[in-house]
Amino acid sequence: MDLDYQGIRQRFRWIIPGRFQMGSPETEAERYDDETQHEVTLTNGFWLADSACTQALWTAVMGNNPSSFRDDPNLPVEKVSWLDVQQFITKLNTLFPDLHANLPTEAQWEYACRAGTQTPFSFGENITPEQVNYDGNSPYTGGEKSLFRERTVPVKSLPPNPWGLFEMHGNVWEWCADWYAEEYPKQAITNPLGPDKGTSRVLRGGSWSFLGWFTRSAQRDGIEPGYRNDLIGFRLAPG
Repeated sequence: MDLDYQGIRQRFRWIIPGRFQMGSPETEAERYDDETQHEVTLTNGFWLADSACTQALWTAVMGNNPSSFRDDPNLPVEKVSWLDVQQFITKLNTLFPDLHANLPTEAQWEYACRAGTQTPFSFGENITPEQVNYDGNSPYTGGEKSLFRERTVPVKSLPPNPWGLFEMHGNVWEWCADWYAEEYPKQAITNPLGPDKGTSRVLRGGSWSFLGWFTRSAQRDGIEPGYRNDLIGFRLAPG
């Protein structure tokens, strides 16, 4: 499905419902304690943007560009807080009432990132800068030191995962809808939405300046919803 606005196109992929192991096994290198592996079932399919929101789309909707790296309108918008993104979504839904745009839940995000895989990355056991934009000076376990771009790259400039989603690993961290929970449930769960309240919102995916292991499928972080920097963007999930 495509959204076209002022000559800017955002493509969405339909993600089929399914079941997966969320989090990471205890044997996964560089894992964190907040990644307790548990079974998650998503009973409904959902739409997800095939890329992070671009500066071009943000500027068309909001009339400004908060980003640090501005030399290409197809770069992901960054320096946007979770609260800023809510304002963007409200305006976008006013322009397109049938879109029902939102952010993905954390479970939807990881399910889509993994794209049917259970390895640390959707690309396999390790990554290279030709696949992911991260700090190549600090590779994932067993990897070789390599390119560190020191900035974002335009969306869709690196290979997609098996479900046609670009830059789910690296480039910019992506906001999710959920409040951050320090502990996952240990039991199987269906359609999780995260805690009812909290102090931090979930971030996923790692970024251009982070170490290789921060871009793993299971890697998660939380930060207060008003925080902004040039490492954080988002991707849309229409209703």
